[in-house]
Amino acid sequence: MRGARVILACRSQERAEAAESGNAQVVVMRLDLGSLTSVRRFAASFLKTEPRLDLLVNSAGVMGPGRTEDGFGMAFGVNHLGHFLLANLLLERLRRCGPSRVVTDLVSGDSAWSVFQAYCSSQLCNVLFTRELANRLEGAAVSCYSLHPGAVHTCRGLGAWLQLLALPFAKLFFTDAEGGAQAVLHCALQEGIEPLSGRHFSRCTPQQVGARGRDDAVAKKLWEVSERLTGLS
Repeated sequence: MRGARVILACRSQERAEAAESGNAQVVVMRLDLGSLTSVRRFAASFLKTEPRLDLLVNSAGVMGPGRTEDGFGMAFGVNHLGHFLLANLLLERLRRCGPSRVVTDLVSGDSAWSVFQAYCSSQLCNVLFTRELANRLEGAAVSCYSLHPGAVHTCRGLGAWLQLLALPFAKLFFTDAEGGAQAVLHCALQEGIEPLSGRHFSRCTPQQVGARGRDDAVAKKLWEVSERLTGLS
C-alpha cells in the first residue's frame, strides 16, 4: 500500500503465507481474535519487533454459532472484544506515531436469523467502540472511523450449489472484494477527514447512524464492560 510496510494479522498463517505476493514489506503474523491470549501474544510480538504503527485496520466479520476460546458468543467475542483488546494494547504505539488512524470495517456475512441478530449486535458494538475511542482520543493525533463497505460478494460459507445459484445475482447487485476494499482505503488514506473522527462511513461517504449508534452513554458503558471482560481493568 503506497510503499508501506504491511503486517497481515491472520488466523491461519499457512494460508496467509500462501497468498503472499513475495513483497518483503508484507509480513504475516498469526492472530486469532477468538482468543484473548492470542491477541495479547500478537500485540506483545508486534510491539517488540515493529517500531511504527500508523494505521490499524480491524476487519473481522465472523457470523456463526459457537463460542470463542474465552466463552463469549462468537460474533461478540471476535468482532468486538478481540478488536477492542487489540486496539487498546496497541494504542500507545498509535499515539506515538501520530498522525495515525484506526479503521474498523463492518464486514458482511450470511447465516441463520438468530446468528444474524448476534452479528448485527456485534457491529453496533463496533460503531459504539469507534465513537467512544474518538471521544477518548480527542486532542490526540489519532483519528478513528467505522465503515460499511456495502454489499460485498465473496460467497464464503455457502455450499457449492448455493454458490453456483447465487453467483449471477451477486455479480449483478453486489460489489467484489476489490470494490469493497475501496471504503477501507478511503478511511485509511483520504486526506482531510480527521475532523470526522468517530463517524461512520458507508461507500466512502460519512453517514448518520441510528440513535443507538450515537448514544455516548451506552458507548461509555460498553467500553467499561469490555475492559472488564478482556481483563484491562
